[in-house]
Amino acid sequence: MSIHPIRELVANELMAVNQFIRQELAIQHPFVNQLTEHLLNGGGKQLRPLIVLLCCKALNYQGQDQIKIAAILEFFHTASLLHDDVIDESKLRRGQKTAHEIWGNQASVLVGDYLFILHHQLLLSLKNFDMLELMADIERKIGYGELVQLTNRHQAHIKTEDYFSIIEAKTSLLFAACAKLSGLLCGVSTDDAQKLFNFGKHLGNAFQLIDDALDYCSDAQTIGKNIGDDLADGKTTLPIIHALSQARPEDKAIIENSLKEGSIEN
Repeated sequence: MSIHPIRELVANELMAVNQFIRQELAIQHPFVNQLTEHLLNGGGKQLRPLIVLLCCKALNYQGQDQIKIAAILEFFHTASLLHDDVIDESKLRRGQKTAHEIWGNQASVLVGDYLFILHHQLLLSLKNFDMLELMADIERKIGYGELVQLTNRHQAHIKTEDYFSIIEAKTSLLFAACAKLSGLLCGVSTDDAQKLFNFGKHLGNAFQLIDDALDYCSDAQTIGKNIGDDLADGKTTLPIIHALSQARPEDKAIIENSLKEGSIEN
């Protein structure tokens, strides 16, 4: 299923989000402009802003702060990508060279830091404590999840529940934040805000499950990154967990060695 018909529902709002992003960065340092344009023009799906805009549309929101919230979440996500690609030493992102491959690690990390600070400044401007509290909690959990994933690298004996804890932290919680922030903006009840949060979390889980599977059954042109990157990085994702549970002893040894060595040659 193509995402384009869904994007068309909020096409004007998405254009406004991108315009807002460029306006916020228009007078900043050239590195910020160059790296951000590199990512904005890289064919990203902008799923997080899309969730915000679609939820607000479903809730019949009539104001303009949805544009700012969508941009805030895209700034946070972009900052995370810049840092993640440095940590993972990724060569490709969305089918093109990663920012650190072009401008170097130092520029990528510093621009990521800048975007983190900018997203906090914009969030503060909304003067909504519930939104601040939500994002502070989620950002802490995301940071912790990245640390857990880093320490679990090259470890074959990762349980399924541990895997889901990691993808919840690294992906699903930000999806959940997108949906719940929309509800908070629209003034929904506490119960409905939690339902939006749960919807976003489940959507994020589904997205990451598909992404992890594609790393083994797609191609670089389709998914915009090198096939086998997860195995090369020593990441024990659900396809590996399942393969290890079903493999013959000799095949299991090969998989475990590949994880340990970070090799996809076998």
